[in-house]
Amino acid sequence: MQAVTVKMEREIARIVAQVGQRLLQHGAESAVVVDVSQRVGLALGVDEVNIALTANAIVVTVHVKGHCLTTTRRCRDHGINMAVVTRIHHLCIMAEKGLLDPAAMAKRLSAIQPQRYPPLGVILMIGLSCAAFCLLAGGDLTVALITLFAASAAMALRLMMAHHHFNPLLTFAAAAFVATAVSASAPLLALGNQPFLAMASSVLLLVPGFPLINAVADMVSGYVNLGISRWVMASLLTLATSLGIVAAMNLFNVWGWLA
Repeated sequence: MQAVTVKMEREIARIVAQVGQRLLQHGAESAVVVDVSQRVGLALGVDEVNIALTANAIVVTVHVKGHCLTTTRRCRDHGINMAVVTRIHHLCIMAEKGLLDPAAMAKRLSAIQPQRYPPLGVILMIGLSCAAFCLLAGGDLTVALITLFAASAAMALRLMMAHHHFNPLLTFAAAAFVATAVSASAPLLALGNQPFLAMASSVLLLVPGFPLINAVADMVSGYVNLGISRWVMASLLTLATSLGIVAAMNLFNVWGWLA
């Protein structure tokens, strides 16, 4: 491996920071962010890589022959996307095998773009999944169809608001309100065998499961501060969802998810 110059050290520091930033932005847990970023830096030729993570930033310090360089990147949430995380893992492995130098690594990294499923497909599959939960809970086909429409409407609103960069808390509250408002037609009109199952099942798309899992994983791995911040955000999303549900129940005077 060729000797790392000061200019190369700056480039490697930028690459390591970008790797960590993109992993953190797209939902990777903290241990994965630190591990992959350090592996990339060491594979590209620096002697040591130290990384500090906060809820919305990453600090990277690289060491080469007693000289150190520190850089910081702000991390904005870009949504969970495991395709980006997987492709960065692949680049890390290629760098460790000596197939990528810093210039090639930077070029490959900048070419990685989030892959999104078609919105209509996402809306349909979310609606079907919530309807399936309704059927598993004992609802009949009528209740499942109402759940399908309610969950699909909520997901469509959620995608639209996310596309226009609304606050996530407002997005979850609005989606919960729409899902509960649409599914409230089942108990109001006495449709199906267990109409309240539609209200309970149509909001399952708003359960922040991935942030909660990451929060626990971070705290177990020793990244307590970041784990707590993720836990708080997941709790706020749950609270926003609850407020949307209660607002719709109050508006239509339909209270409780009773059989």
